[in-house]
Amino acid sequence: MKQLFDTVSHEMSTLTTKRYSTSFSLGIKMLNTELQQPIYSIYGFVRFADEIVDSFHGFDKEWLLEDFRKQTYQAINDGISLNPILNSFQWAVNTYEIPLDLIETFLESMKMDLNKQAYNEEQYKKYILGSAEVVGLMCLKVFVNGDHTEYLRLKPAAMKLGSAFQKINFLRDLNDDYKHLGRVYFPGIDMNEFNATVKHDIERDIEADFHAGYLGILELPKKARFGVYLAYIYYYKLFTKIKNTPAKVILNERVRIPNNRKVGLLLSTYVRHNLNLL
Repeated sequence: MKQLFDTVSHEMSTLTTKRYSTSFSLGIKMLNTELQQPIYSIYGFVRFADEIVDSFHGFDKEWLLEDFRKQTYQAINDGISLNPILNSFQWAVNTYEIPLDLIETFLESMKMDLNKQAYNEEQYKKYILGSAEVVGLMCLKVFVNGDHTEYLRLKPAAMKLGSAFQKINFLRDLNDDYKHLGRVYFPGIDMNEFNATVKHDIERDIEADFHAGYLGILELPKKARFGVYLAYIYYYKLFTKIKNTPAKVILNERVRIPNNRKVGLLLSTYVRHNLNLL
């Protein structure tokens, strides 16, 4: 029965999320039950595409990414794929009417990672749009259950929140991106002169995105609000830790939030949510 295959496909997306990101797994678990599987499905798709460009060294990444792209659209068109991750993803896309242009924009940003080493302002904005903002919009389609009017109303804030998350990832991964992958995402920055002033300017930009994103969280449907708020709290704590870490340390090691601290954030966030203190 295809239902069994679909169940196995969904389980693969869920497993992929849990293995690759404890933070997002915690956030997804705090969503209403009906929202969890489609978000797992989206994350599994995004994760696999990202792995192609970031991890499959020694393989033809360009061919793999293009093949993945073709399989993605074929799966959406056919309503099935023998690739469990894509089978799960196509279900989410077709069920919640996720626009294909969001998927294409995301895949184009992954393509940029194949050979782009340094980004100017325009390329930086294009990359963040594709790698983070449109992923937030895919999730928003699920949160509003395909309601186009609500989607348009909440779209700007969702994009700002995705932008904030991605910029924090850039700061967190500065060492690995620069020293191991040869990438510098922040435009106009000489990594040999990365200092407190440069870091502060980046952080000020992130603060603005965070504020706009938070206002959007307050407007989300209740069934989605707590899970997204938990992700917001986790990233804000990570951001705070990064702000309190000297620039030279950021360049040489990855800032992390320990798993036991994540559990503590979950509990405190749950209390605030139930007391309507968001």
